[in-house]
Amino acid sequence: MGFNSISRARVAEAVVEKFRIVKTGVAVGTCIKAAAANDKLLGTSDELDHNAGEVVDVSMGTVPKVKLGGAVAVGDALTSDANGKAIATTTIGHRIIGFAEVAGVLDDVITYIRAPGVV
Repeated sequence: MGFNSISRARVAEAVVEKFRIVKTGVAVGTCIKAAAANDKLLGTSDELDHNAGEVVDVSMGTVPKVKLGGAVAVGDALTSDANGKAIATTTIGHRIIGFAEVAGVLDDVITYIRAPGVV
């Protein structure tokens, strides 16, 4: 039996705002906001703000949404800033969630092509 869903449920270990980049929490099946470009990035949180203990749907779809921490151009590789917002990166060794599908500026919510990896 396959498990093909566009999101995975994780329990928030701390506050996770909408459309933020998340990483695995300490406990199995949990998540927290990413806080650095070298964090092991999972994906992005759903359209709701979550308190600790609430279930967060982490997007695993091909074109999810993310809130920006600065200006990005179409095609920029996206990593996390200290607040779980997406920023552009070209730095070798940075982990990425994917590539900007559209351009945007600080606090815009944009779609991105999901392609986790390392620059």
